[in-house]
Amino acid sequence: MNKIIEDLKGGLIVSCQITDSEGQFDHENPIYGPTMMALAAKSAEAGGASAVRVDGVKDIAVVRTMTSLPIIGICKMDIPGYEVRITVTIESVRGLIEAGADIIAVDATNRRHPGDMYGPDYIACIRAKTDALIMADISNEEEGFAAAEAGADIVATTLSGYTDYTKHIKKPDLDLVATLSRRVSTPVICEGGISSPEQAKEALKRGAYAVVVGTMIVNVKRITQHYVSSIVEGVS
Repeated sequence: MNKIIEDLKGGLIVSCQITDSEGQFDHENPIYGPTMMALAAKSAEAGGASAVRVDGVKDIAVVRTMTSLPIIGICKMDIPGYEVRITVTIESVRGLIEAGADIIAVDATNRRHPGDMYGPDYIACIRAKTDALIMADISNEEEGFAAAEAGADIVATTLSGYTDYTKHIKKPDLDLVATLSRRVSTPVICEGGISSPEQAKEALKRGAYAVVVGTMIVNVKRITQHYVSSIVEGVS
């Protein structure tokens, strides 16, 4: 196993991105932007994180100057006619590598990608054209098995709850973590919806190789909104 991936075992990966509740970029958030995400990554390193997950070449390039942690790079892209968003072209993969990413996270769902490919085809294409370590973001068991078989270095539950056919799933999808960790030898990372240390520990107990937490560590605006709404509900 690659040393970078080996060192993630049992650790916390902090996703340094600023998005709204729908997963879209929150450009109006005061801490949106490369400098703030680099500071977030540096703070995560000081707190004991094992890696960070960062979106876009601009953010990754600045984060790389601020931390020695492994960077899981993604490139969120909105391409007309496609539902897939996470690093869906070979060009975006190469750009993330050049910016300083150590691992590249890609959409490995069973949805059509540019070039008339699907998740496993896309992984095979990346394998053939680059030396990238691949983190396959999937949404269900079938996709997880297919990604592992196609040669992904990591399988992550990132997109459970985000595809049309998994919108009914409550996050974090710990059942998916448990099933995949039992049935594939590829490291399985739990990502999506973890909002407490207790949930993170439960994910590891269910077999997760590591866990990713983003919003509930980095996004001050959304954390504040969560507390405010809870307080209002509690006193109403």
